[in-house]
Amino acid sequence: MILIRYILILFLLLGVGLQGFAAQILIPMDDSQRNHLKAYGIAYHVLTYDVEISWLLNYRGGSFMFDHYQEFEDELVVRGVTYEVIADVQAGGILREIADPEVNMEEIRLHKVPNIAVYTPPNSLPWDDAVTLALTYAEIPYDEVYDEEVLSGQLPAYDWLHLHHEDFTGQFGKFWLAFRNADWYQEDVRLAEETARALGYAEVADLKLDVAKAIRDFVEGGGYMFAMCSAPESIDIALAAEGVDILHEVYNGTPPNPDAQERLNFSRTFAFENFSIVPDPAIYEKSNIDVPKIGRNEGTDFFTLFEFSAKWDPVPTMLTQNHETVIRGFMGQTTAFRSDLVKPTVTILGENRSKDEVRYIHGSRGNGTFTFLGGHDPEDYRHHVGDPPTDLDLFPNSPGYRLILNNVLFPAARQEPLKTWLDIQAGVSISCPTLP
Repeated sequence: MILIRYILILFLLLGVGLQGFAAQILIPMDDSQRNHLKAYGIAYHVLTYDVEISWLLNYRGGSFMFDHYQEFEDELVVRGVTYEVIADVQAGGILREIADPEVNMEEIRLHKVPNIAVYTPPNSLPWDDAVTLALTYAEIPYDEVYDEEVLSGQLPAYDWLHLHHEDFTGQFGKFWLAFRNADWYQEDVRLAEETARALGYAEVADLKLDVAKAIRDFVEGGGYMFAMCSAPESIDIALAAEGVDILHEVYNGTPPNPDAQERLNFSRTFAFENFSIVPDPAIYEKSNIDVPKIGRNEGTDFFTLFEFSAKWDPVPTMLTQNHETVIRGFMGQTTAFRSDLVKPTVTILGENRSKDEVRYIHGSRGNGTFTFLGGHDPEDYRHHVGDPPTDLDLFPNSPGYRLILNNVLFPAARQEPLKTWLDIQAGVSISCPTLP
């Protein structure tokens, strides 16, 4: 496969297999686009040929533009993605419009194929993962990794890591009360305990803590981590509780440390601080990071994306590219984050101010970054255990799923270390993207 890929790239560069023209392909990402989600897959596909892409931030919903080759146009037709073939002079006019310092737009060059890993258990569980659904639908390849791969040091081989419906605290999702007699739950516990013993751990919580620390090392070393649903909350609880037993005895046979709350260390976490844990197995929540689910109504549950300066703050601008700015909310094990528990160094990308909750956040740690999105499935408001996976053929223009795919392409950007709005307020000098 590697040899075939390089032969195709050679043909492209020599103009033999791919007949180029003095033209560009523009993929609009505004309301004119028939399939927003597959458009991201086209961008990934083009990058596999070592062809750079211009991601036109805030231009027609965050459009893509790249050199015209017939093979790319054919692929657009096959995948049902709306596109325009424009002359180079038209493309130049677009770039001049974007470069105007008076407009909130920017060109970001995508230049590399992100190597993607999804942290997911090998055993079958009665729920799906919105990110794997999005990647599969967009035809973006990824590798599956789990505890053994993480602990054996394989993460540095990847640019981007996704965590979804995962409990890093060793409480098995806190499904004990509702599902402790269910076959799938008992099998999940058995396999987790068996894996922990095989890898030399006395308890699942100890295994998951080391996995969480390895993921933190991956981010600090320059990796990009995206997490949804229960993963953002549970990984921070696990990191804060290192060296502290927070588990009820139904999980490990011993009561939690009586002073567990006081011993939490929030300096170890990614995004949250000053939260309170909930050890009671009869209560579904793991902590007070998650906002209350009682009283939530699909008809009134929305969050708003922030507008950032594309030229001065391109990273959050990339992550919020969309054809809609008001996004329909969706529930999950962790639905949204209490705003007063989010660290001040974290950038809020989307919030529901009336409920004092944030849904979409981004931050840096070491040389890497993390992005957290609350909720389980953007197109299934109240996804229950055992519900069938969402059919994305029914939602090709989903603004919620676009947020996921923005994160997938984010590591492909050619950029210098970028400073955030918080750095600007603190008077830190700014490094803007370096264009080739």
